[in-house]
Amino acid sequence: MSSDARLTLITRPGCHLCEDAKAALGRVVAVTGDRWIEKDVTTDVELEREYGDRLPVVLLDGKEHGYWRVEEERLLRDLTTPQL
Repeated sequence: MSSDARLTLITRPGCHLCEDAKAALGRVVAVTGDRWIEKDVTTDVELEREYGDRLPVVLLDGKEHGYWRVEEERLLRDLTTPQL
């Protein structure tokens, strides 16, 4: 996945909510054409400190958009609404 991705999913191996979030992001980007990348907290001490057990976390343009569950409708709206 490309580094020009607007979406980042912060995850941990073995996290069932993370698997749900991956599926949700897949549905969202199928509509918008955006890309997403995944970052594993177990490979990054700073991410582990920042997000800990509050996973998965969705970042949109580098800012936290939500955690635990992907709010698909809200994310679709935020991805498709022009920024002022």
